[in-house]
Amino acid sequence: MTHSHSHEEDNSSSHDHDHVPKVTDDSERRIFWVMCLTGGFMVIQAIGGLISGSLALIADSGHMLSDTAALGLAWFAFRLAKKPADKKRSYGYHRFQIMAAFTNGVTLFFIAGWIIFEAVGRLITPGDVLAGPMLIIASFGLAVNVIGFLVLHRGDSDNVNMQGALLHVMGDLLGSIAAIAAAIIILLTGWMAADPLLSVLVSVIILRSAYTLVRRSGHILLEGTPDNMDMSLIREKLIAYLPVIIDVHHMHAWSLTAEKPIVTMHVQIEPEADLETTLRTISSYLLSEFEIDHATIQLEHFNCEDLEVSSSKT
Repeated sequence: MTHSHSHEEDNSSSHDHDHVPKVTDDSERRIFWVMCLTGGFMVIQAIGGLISGSLALIADSGHMLSDTAALGLAWFAFRLAKKPADKKRSYGYHRFQIMAAFTNGVTLFFIAGWIIFEAVGRLITPGDVLAGPMLIIASFGLAVNVIGFLVLHRGDSDNVNMQGALLHVMGDLLGSIAAIAAAIIILLTGWMAADPLLSVLVSVIILRSAYTLVRRSGHILLEGTPDNMDMSLIREKLIAYLPVIIDVHHMHAWSLTAEKPIVTMHVQIEPEADLETTLRTISSYLLSEFEIDHATIQLEHFNCEDLEVSSSKT
């Protein structure tokens, strides 16, 4: 029985055991500048909401406050992920990105719930809204959010931490659009209920995005099999591809981050098969066919599952 640990980079095998994915400086910079932009305008919008009496503006400024904290958490996660692996954390600190994404998703649920609660109160007891100032401030807010959205959208779209930050900013952008629409409706018709009703609409959209983020980041934290990975298919293709493979079993797959799948497997091979050649061939195939560049492969000349069954009977 041979235990083989394989890393494939650029179609060549190496054994430096570098478990830590790369954190791009670009993603970190993008989140930092959007955090500063969001936090700065949040203060202006909060004051404008209080002056105009607009729930949509106040709700959006509250959302922007949470977004500033969420972006700060995402930025800190990128900074922390750069720390090298150590004896206690062989994978480094990259999982903190997933924790940050999960936390951001959960906070979106609370924000949406608060907005809906306040909107119901406004519908029961309507208040006056100064639609003119509301429209001006919401328009500036939309411009700020569009800039933030474009900055993050051009970053690493596969990174869950970046996705969490992007969803927060997108929620702000929708909030600004809702505030503008409400202001226009009030200016044209005087219908004050437009303000809380459009706030509820934005909250529903935020809830849907929050659910997607929490589900995906939670799946990674629970070490679930990556969504795009079919272990049965990998097993079938490996056996068909390499004649010396008799069986593949004890297969497990999880993600360190959304961009870094990790796979372990036991591979039963013919007794005459060359171990090093077989290992390199399997590793190269996993990389080229399934984009798996981190696989721990145990090569064996007998099926350990049969041994386990016989041991349990004795």
